Amino acid sequence: MARWGLVIDLDRCTACQACVVACKHENNVPFSTPETSARGRLMTWIQLVGVEMPGGTTAMMPMMCQQCDRPPCTDVCPTSATYLNPEGIVAQIYPRCIGCRYCTNACPYAVKLFNWTAPEWPESMAPMRNPDVSIRPMGVVEKCTFCHHRLQQAREEARAAGRALAAEDYVPACVQTCPSDAMVFGDLDDPHSQVAGLAASTRAFRWMEDLGTRPKVVYLREGE
Repeated sequence: MARWGLVIDLDRCTACQACVVACKHENNVPFSTPETSARGRLMTWIQLVGVEMPGGTTAMMPMMCQQCDRPPCTDVCPTSATYLNPEGIVAQIYPRCIGCRYCTNACPYAVKLFNWTAPEWPESMAPMRNPDVSIRPMGVVEKCTFCHHRLQQAREEARAAGRALAAEDYVPACVQTCPSDAMVFGDLDDPHSQVAGLAASTRAFRWMEDLGTRPKVVYLREGE
């Protein structure tokens, strides 16, 4: 069974935020108003975060759920609404979420978001919502899921074709959209995969890995 992971090359990333837009469109993440943003309640599953790197430089890092192998959020959830599935994705079952926000407080990356308002779209944009992704009600915690619905779809298509699922069949929206090919996705447990090779390079690092969370989102340092 695969253990899905993501590598982001900070040398290639131009901070264009195409991944942010693709994620919002693919996963039916509603718009946030300037007032909501000013109150610190911006709803976005990926955001660009400025981080000071060794040598005094600043990198803009795409920050999403780090899909930890030891996720602190799952340990504190009283209803098992968030859990680590067998393929290494930290999943979210929205109907189970009671909005206690224990998981948002436990996440050291601050990437689990409580939706304080009911989701709304302009009437002209309502038909553009993705029918494969549920609309979350107000009062639950949301997060990046590596576009898990795409994995389900790819698995069904492979089964219908009478073949095994290939790693390239499943690509999250952010990876597919990145214009500079800064994102590489695949099976970290496959030693022959590109993502596993990049994750093992000397440029690779995991954000706040000293916490012992063992993230499956890996970054490649700039200028090395």
